[in-house]
Amino acid sequence: MSAARRRLAVGLEYDGARFAGWQVQPGLSTIQDHVQRALASIADHPVEATCAGRTDASVHANGQVAHFDTSSDRPMRGWVLGCNGELPPEIAMLWAVETDGQFHARHSALARSYRYCILQRATRPALLRERVWWVRAPLDAAAMHEAAQQLLGEHDFSAFRSAECQSQTTRRRVDSINIAADGPLVTIEVTANAFLQHMVRNIVGTLLPVGTGEQRPGWIAGVLASRDRARAGITAPAHGLYLSRVRYPPDLGIPELVPLQPWAMIAGQSQRGPT
Repeated sequence: MSAARRRLAVGLEYDGARFAGWQVQPGLSTIQDHVQRALASIADHPVEATCAGRTDASVHANGQVAHFDTSSDRPMRGWVLGCNGELPPEIAMLWAVETDGQFHARHSALARSYRYCILQRATRPALLRERVWWVRAPLDAAAMHEAAQQLLGEHDFSAFRSAECQSQTTRRRVDSINIAADGPLVTIEVTANAFLQHMVRNIVGTLLPVGTGEQRPGWIAGVLASRDRARAGITAPAHGLYLSRVRYPPDLGIPELVPLQPWAMIAGQSQRGPT
């Protein structure tokens, strides 16, 4: 008799700089490919991992969640330690928990949070070159925060949608956007029920001229109302973006990472959930 199938959820963090994003792509190195191979090695059977948010090439994560089904009986700590022994150094498994068979990493999520990091200084970074978007001009974080509040609520975000986006609807609900400066680092935290392709990066690129003083904060409302991508700003580089948190109903028992301080997050430090 074959063993019963179980559904497990795992928490992941990764440096996306050298990967072609989450999703498996023929001939390319992806996060999903490495995670599935590591899980399969421990499970001793093929594994398909489904994530909460498909990050693009060069995008990082310190709060990614994925689920997979297995017939193998391993302790949760065994999954974590075993997979971390198989994964490349840029990818780490933080925790593993058994879930209800109906749990789905993407569809069960209530909201997702992304963090974008901008380094404002005169000289280019060396250590943070693949962790932040470097801009020379000083930014007014308070003006950017004021402008961003006009995006809260449910709207048609066509103006912030990638031309390649395949979503059938352009309406999304943005719950919060918080922008703050910590020395030369400006962090932009965006939480929404879901995101269109490149939505956060397009929001950041549109907020930049507000930060430099080229546009007034009220300009953002007109961009949103236009539903015209050509009216918005540039797409911010992928390497400044981090998937930082996925929120689920509390009764599902999915661990949450403690929010990180900006410089600690950039340094790759994290508060781990239970194993």
